[in-house]
Amino acid sequence: MTRPSAEPLLLGVDTGGTFTDFVLLEGDRVRLHKVLSTPDAPERAILAGIGEMGLDGSVRSGALRIVHGSTVATNAALERAGVRTAYVADAGLRDILTLGRQARPDIHDLTPVAEPGPVPDELCLEVDGRLDARGEEVRPLTDDSIRKLLDQLDALAPEAVAINLLYGWLDDGPERRVQDAIEARFGEALFVTRSSFVLPEYREYERGIATWLNAWLGPRVRGYVDRLVKALAPSTVAIMQSSGGTMEAEVASRRAVNLLLSGPAGGVAGIRHVAAVAGIDSLLSFDMGGTSTDVAMVRGEPVLTSEARIGPWPVAIPMLDIHTIGAGGGSIARLDAGGALQVGPASAGADPGPACYGRGGTEPTVTDAHLVLGRLPSGTALGGSLELDADAARDAVDRLARDMGSDR
Repeated sequence: MTRPSAEPLLLGVDTGGTFTDFVLLEGDRVRLHKVLSTPDAPERAILAGIGEMGLDGSVRSGALRIVHGSTVATNAALERAGVRTAYVADAGLRDILTLGRQARPDIHDLTPVAEPGPVPDELCLEVDGRLDARGEEVRPLTDDSIRKLLDQLDALAPEAVAINLLYGWLDDGPERRVQDAIEARFGEALFVTRSSFVLPEYREYERGIATWLNAWLGPRVRGYVDRLVKALAPSTVAIMQSSGGTMEAEVASRRAVNLLLSGPAGGVAGIRHVAAVAGIDSLLSFDMGGTSTDVAMVRGEPVLTSEARIGPWPVAIPMLDIHTIGAGGGSIARLDAGGALQVGPASAGADPGPACYGRGGTEPTVTDAHLVLGRLPSGTALGGSLELDADAARDAVDRLARDMGSDR
């Protein structure tokens, strides 16, 4: 495709657990496209969709600007698929992330099961400097302490390092010294991040968790973003961040923690635009995909929170106040141990997907149920190309019905 004007084409790409969706803005014209996601390498689905839309030429000429909502950081966090990460604290404070706020999830449970800390004990390291509450030096950070830390990292061989020193948000000098020394010794072999870069504000535990999350997820996100940018060069890529704005891909590759709600944030930003154009003050957004459903209240400006959670961990990074549940079109229906019907949170995902996709799935899903009930016409082709297999959907639902003692 050739460029009709000096303005670049704008392509929105939303990668979900089941589908990757495309919206191309060409002047006043909007084109939509959909392909199945490739969770093991999300960029493959993006490149396939761009090819199917006939945009390869625009990519090569630099005429395409891509805005991307990604679930790479979210999925890696929920699946506990981060990398081996070392945590560096002041002497005597190596256990901050394990101790947390000493808050029990169930205050009435007299025999709670102790949860392991996010960082294994052997990867919690210390340096000997100390700042006070005014950011003034109480005890100097010595070269000997830094050399000892470097030797420990050499022996432990982590893939990432999170640096969280007391009152580093008031004076980032000591954290920078530690980071510079690590990078001088290990170069690109280690992903290094510090609290004064990730979240320069008080509350050491929350700041430490944010810094650890950024390091723990960083290599996964950086690897994905770098592959995507390389594949789409010279066209540019911006990534949605959890607060509803965008950042350039080069910045996003160092700020994994800011992408934890990247995909859902794009939906809320779109709802906000629609509400403004329609002159509506308040809207409840409902964004149901193949794997999950995201709900948010939109009243004028989006509501931000710094008290969100991902899994068991607090995330103090400002993000849109979005509530997510594991219920989508691919959610699997099953009988629990008591014989009651349950739907989700397990999902058929993109591979094999619901039975009606005809890709080998056999378990009944919400999409299969809608097809059997006629709410999805049997001739429907999702995204214009994925034809649905009504017989496979009926077979899957029939098996569940027999298990329930029902005739469907």
